Amino acid sequence: MTDALAPKFEVFEKKSDADLESSVDNSEQFEKKGPQVETLVETDSNDAETETKGKWLRFVDKAIKFLEVKQRTNLSSTSDHRAESFIESFLYNDDLRPVESKRRVWDWKQYISFLVSGALNVNTLETCVIGLQLGLTWWQTWIMSSLGFTCVAVYVTLAARVGNMYHISFPITARVSFGIYFSIWIVINRVVMAVVWYGVQTYIGSQAVQIMLKSIFGNDLEQKVHNTFNSPNVTTFQFMCFMLFWGAQLPALWFSPHTLRHLFVTKTVITPIALIAFLIWVVKRSDGHLALGSLTSEPPSKSLLGWAYVRSMMAALDNFSTLILNTPDFTRFAKTPRSSIYPQLLFIPVLYSVLGIIGIIIASAAFHIYHVNYWNPLDVLSRFLDHYTSGTRAGAFFISTSFALAQLGTNVASNSISAGTDMTALFPKFINIRRGSYICAAISLAICPWNLMATSSKFTTVLSAYAVFLSSVSGVIAADYYVVRKGVINLHHCYTNKLGTLYMYNRFGTNWRAVVAYVIGMIPNFPGFVGSIGPHVPIGAMKLFYLNYFVGWGLSFLVYVGLCYYSPVEGMPKDVKLFERVWLEKWAEVEHFNEERKELQENDYNVDSEFLTTTGAQLHDSVSETKESSTREF
Repeated sequence: MTDALAPKFEVFEKKSDADLESSVDNSEQFEKKGPQVETLVETDSNDAETETKGKWLRFVDKAIKFLEVKQRTNLSSTSDHRAESFIESFLYNDDLRPVESKRRVWDWKQYISFLVSGALNVNTLETCVIGLQLGLTWWQTWIMSSLGFTCVAVYVTLAARVGNMYHISFPITARVSFGIYFSIWIVINRVVMAVVWYGVQTYIGSQAVQIMLKSIFGNDLEQKVHNTFNSPNVTTFQFMCFMLFWGAQLPALWFSPHTLRHLFVTKTVITPIALIAFLIWVVKRSDGHLALGSLTSEPPSKSLLGWAYVRSMMAALDNFSTLILNTPDFTRFAKTPRSSIYPQLLFIPVLYSVLGIIGIIIASAAFHIYHVNYWNPLDVLSRFLDHYTSGTRAGAFFISTSFALAQLGTNVASNSISAGTDMTALFPKFINIRRGSYICAAISLAICPWNLMATSSKFTTVLSAYAVFLSSVSGVIAADYYVVRKGVINLHHCYTNKLGTLYMYNRFGTNWRAVVAYVIGMIPNFPGFVGSIGPHVPIGAMKLFYLNYFVGWGLSFLVYVGLCYYSPVEGMPKDVKLFERVWLEKWAEVEHFNEERKELQENDYNVDSEFLTTTGAQLHDSVSETKESSTREF
């Protein structure tokens, strides 16, 4: 036993000797204070640096939490409603979810008020008298303008229906047609246009502010303010008024879209009174005389007269190209299936025809007085201050204030809300409609809209630019909804990026048919657009460009339908031919959409069980019913 244990004991003793030698070496090193002290100091520095980094990381994390949009309907929201991921908030958030019944508060009265509010502004009057700038007579201008707005009513109604019936906004309708991911590019196009137009409308509103200040402080106020701007299109006084009106709009951006009907009603009451008062004032100043012929020094020749007709009509469509595209942003709040449809289809032509004749009378009477072809009614109102009496000052102040209110309502309704809604589809983790509206206002400062509004020709070029880029998008969406899908949309598939779902199309989330049709729709208009801003292009390209909205919308519509005929998309109604006359649209019920979406997410969006059996069976029943009855109410 002892012999057996002896080797183990010897090994232990040897190990102890080695440890002792190591201990002696360490003791000698410890006596050399330098290296040991350096090591200790370096350790303290690393600890301090780590603690500083930790503080910064905690600060950044708190800042991110503070800036995040708190989603209350997100699938993976925690108790504090924090948005969990960028992708999840992009796919589904509070601002993009289908509108439930308690938020659908707009009936036909609200939509008429909305249309009146959007129409009663200086920009509308400018658009209606474009024909006078092109050399047309008053009746030619009025007929072509009214015809243009009749076309607008048709296009707006076509675009509005999907939002009205399915309670979804424009970014979601773009997902259906273009795919979950490519819709981002489509939304970016609309956001850019909204920002540009916000700046333009703000500048027009600032012109009303200029008259307000001149009526109070003197007609020579602009000369009293020292001009430090080296620009032919804006002075220091004008820029100051621009910033005043820009700042005055900011409080209105705070309110949610469905509460703005009160603003529309207020504007609808005040602005018509001011407009009628202005009309009576102008006619009285001209002693009832109107310039009824061509107001240009050289009337257009017969060869150019036809294209002047076309351009006068297209000005209306170009002016509405943005609203045509994103009208679902507003029609999703409709109470009933018809709340937004008939007011837009029937009221737009009547409303804008009345405003057109008012704008023409004001321009014609002003030409008789001043022998100048004014296309901006605020220029006419400003000339009234040449006779600086107390009555003139009071009248100019009241009318300009009403016009400023009109511009504010139009800018909020048509531009800031649209930009805000669309931005929620781009960066929803940090942007909601309210924040997007303020971002739109901030970026609009860089547009320099005074350069875009310098002349009527530049103004029409700006309008045409919208049509070139947006008309083909509208054409694709209309073709997809009305011809290809027969009014059928699966809402749950609009809010997922799972492969195999209907609107992902492929791993890139892109419907290549829509992209091809979109590009082809833009190509014919692009040379003319380039020619309108300077470079020389063939006259044929310019004439095609004058028909920009018809060309872009119609060509993209036909190309998309043709591509879907040869390469059908998923989600087309089964047992229905592409050109078969059936209509399968139904009023969507979305009261329990959040719960339904959560259940589908947990089941990993089983397409076969969720869509092809449930929705497919409903479609089959609808198709059979439609074919038996042979007619269905549109």
